Amino acid sequence: MSRLEIILSAILLVSLVFNVGMLIYARSAIIRLLSISEELGDLQSMVESFAAHVQSIYELEMYYGDNTLKFLLDHASSFSEQLTTFEYIYSLTAEEEQTQLKETIDEEQATQVE
Repeated sequence: MSRLEIILSAILLVSLVFNVGMLIYARSAIIRLLSISEELGDLQSMVESFAAHVQSIYELEMYYGDNTLKFLLDHASSFSEQLTTFEYIYSLTAEEEQTQLKETIDEEQATQVE
């Protein structure tokens, strides 16, 4: 082997190791991003559910007009609105879940028809 072949082989080896490393890193980064996306989506739905629950309690006769509940409702609503700024993140997995839900519904309907 000539000296040039050895240098080119070493560069090729370094390039392969670097590319494999970058592939592994990119895959793990995407997995973490999707995990965070799912968690933010769950958090958004929990906050919306909490706000709806506080709203329903606030509308009860015995609590209607209670300032503490009103402030709690306002706080929950503003927190929910703040979470919507992250919608671009948790919408990554929401589309995937909607597709899976549609497929499940289609399968159930096909089973019922038979």
